[in-house]
Amino acid sequence: MTNQQGILLESGTNELEIIEFQMGNNRYGINVIKVKEIILPMPVTPIPHAHPAIEGIIQLRGEVLPVINMEKVLGMPPSTNKSEEKYIVAAFNRQQVVFHVHNVTQIHRISWDRIEKPNDIYTSNDSQVIGVIKQEGEMLLLLDFEKIIVDINPDTGISVDQVKKLGKRDRSEKRIIAAEDSPLLRELLHDTLNEAGYVNVEFFENGKDALGYLESIVAEGENVSEEVNLVITDIEMPQMDGHHFTRRIRDNHELAQLPIIIFSSLITDELLHKGLSVGANAQISKPEIAELVLKIDELIL
Repeated sequence: MTNQQGILLESGTNELEIIEFQMGNNRYGINVIKVKEIILPMPVTPIPHAHPAIEGIIQLRGEVLPVINMEKVLGMPPSTNKSEEKYIVAAFNRQQVVFHVHNVTQIHRISWDRIEKPNDIYTSNDSQVIGVIKQEGEMLLLLDFEKIIVDINPDTGISVDQVKKLGKRDRSEKRIIAAEDSPLLRELLHDTLNEAGYVNVEFFENGKDALGYLESIVAEGENVSEEVNLVITDIEMPQMDGHHFTRRIRDNHELAQLPIIIFSSLITDELLHKGLSVGANAQISKPEIAELVLKIDELIL
């Protein structure tokens, strides 16, 4: 898996690789960058009074990791073939977790522009699906694993209390553009940035929409620096990921001077060079919202 990770998202190509796994007859996907390894199930130690989706804990190479039962998360019936079940060991948001799935099948390399945003008719803010991929007449659903973790343990998410410690601040004259596909995280970012005094934040569901807005300012002959002070972007987003979004901004001489912060669960020592290569001013791991606010202060005040 390490060798595969080295070639992914290089220089903002807007591509990713997805590990496909099955739950019942349904196909789901997880970004390979989140995956450390795939192993066979092992004995689990139950935890009293744990969340219903937590099977328990395992010890893997000296580390104690929680095991999340994806049947419980997705409301699926038990597997009919226990011999095919797998553990997906994942790392994001500066933590490691194990997802217990029915089977792991294959890896797909695709472009983010092939991933469609779920329609509001069949999803809601509580949906765990952040993208739909059509393949050979079937659909593969890309799941919001950050939301799954926050639903199980809200303390792992963005906390407005971190920002309250900074005290009352007025940043109302500053305008920020934020690209974030998760409805839950858009809401949390809105609340925490408002608490930090940044009340003038416009949100977009992906990098493509945010870039279109910035380019429209240029097309209208407006001075971008007077309209927008800073850009915040996630990495994983349908249509256009954050690395490609950042590169497109840097390649446009009218936009190139905009400060850009990548705020993502995928900020690791191994991936920092990717954000640097596309020109990000800073890269901060979710859910470190206080660190994000201080970096915004540094870049635009």
